[in-house]
Amino acid sequence: MTSRANIACLGAGRMGRGIAVAFAYAGHRVTMIDVKPRSAEDFARLEADALGEVGKTFASLSKLGLLTEADVDPLIARVSVVPASQSAAALANAGIVFEGVSEVVELKREVLEAASKQIGPDTIIASTTSTILVDDLSGVIVNPRRFLNVHWLNPAYLIPLVEVSPGKTTDPAIIEEVKALLEGIGKVPVVCAATPGFIVPRIQALAMNEAARMVEEGVASAEEIDKAIRYGFGFRYAVLGLLEFIDWGGGDILYYASRYLEGALGSDRYRAPDVIARNMHEGRIGLRTGAGFLDYSGLDVDAYRAKRLQAMVDLLRHFELARPPVLDRN
Repeated sequence: MTSRANIACLGAGRMGRGIAVAFAYAGHRVTMIDVKPRSAEDFARLEADALGEVGKTFASLSKLGLLTEADVDPLIARVSVVPASQSAAALANAGIVFEGVSEVVELKREVLEAASKQIGPDTIIASTTSTILVDDLSGVIVNPRRFLNVHWLNPAYLIPLVEVSPGKTTDPAIIEEVKALLEGIGKVPVVCAATPGFIVPRIQALAMNEAARMVEEGVASAEEIDKAIRYGFGFRYAVLGLLEFIDWGGGDILYYASRYLEGALGSDRYRAPDVIARNMHEGRIGLRTGAGFLDYSGLDVDAYRAKRLQAMVDLLRHFELARPPVLDRN
């Protein structure tokens, strides 16, 4: 695949439009393919709506300082929408095809099967779903070695992370090719096994349900809980990953805190997984022992801590919360 490969999106909905903006911004030509048979009038309305939203997105990015007003029209010109009847020509020129139709297994299979018959034998094809596993879809794909899930987080044109989930038959070389493509447009790809929820949706569901539960229980108001997440939970994890944070403080702290919460709240949802106790028994407590979930051997610990703390200070400045010390001057 070339560095400026043509991109095709199956579906011109929310996901297709977000992906189109991300790739067009990075210099790629993108074709959104309508997968439904429509009258000429209905397609014209869809085309106008899709391109109108793409244009509004670029205009908003110009107001945010990511581009100039003069850049907007050239970027929009890289994006097109074609009807289902023209899908063959659009797919023939694509280096990679992203499927973004509704989360219905039968519909995805139908669309993916048809598309995989129209593209070249080595053209990569990816589903953007996070709820339907790659192996549940790959059976209908012609040459499934080039098929995988590529899950974007909304808004796709802004969020750096993209989850890449290969299936049992996915060629490892395809994974590397997709990662390189995503990195080339400024994204941060992570590879995860084909498992329900991947990484972010799975962790996110637990956190969101717990936040809603605390409102239900009267622990705090929705406003106070969101403030706690924004300036505490989210603040720390914008700098330290979840597992890195366990290592930062020590896995033993999580172990004992989990035992307390499980007993005090009477729920096994707070129970620490076996890996936490196993790491403790093996002396893999975290940063202070040189290993935990991550390996810190040979690391300049002082420099590492300073770098992470500097990032937190930068966040304080971003939120306009950094203040000078209060000094008594006589």
